[in-house]
Amino acid sequence: MKKVLLVTALIAMATPALAAEFFIVRDSATKKCTIVDKRPTVTTTTVVSGDRAYTTREEAATAMKTVKVCTD
Repeated sequence: MKKVLLVTALIAMATPALAAEFFIVRDSATKKCTIVDKRPTVTTTTVVSGDRAYTTREEAATAMKTVKVCTD
């Protein structure tokens, strides 16, 4: 029983590390900001939130409202 509880606790602690990541990016051609679930690898988009990754899409959407290049 103790082993089961220990394994469950370890899994619960590791779960946040496996959470999705969302990034605010800006397309250089259209100058529009969007939220993506993977760090872009193409040069036509730039992560405008620095190295910051958001854990939920809602959190990224809220933050996008405060990014200057996205609100201009």
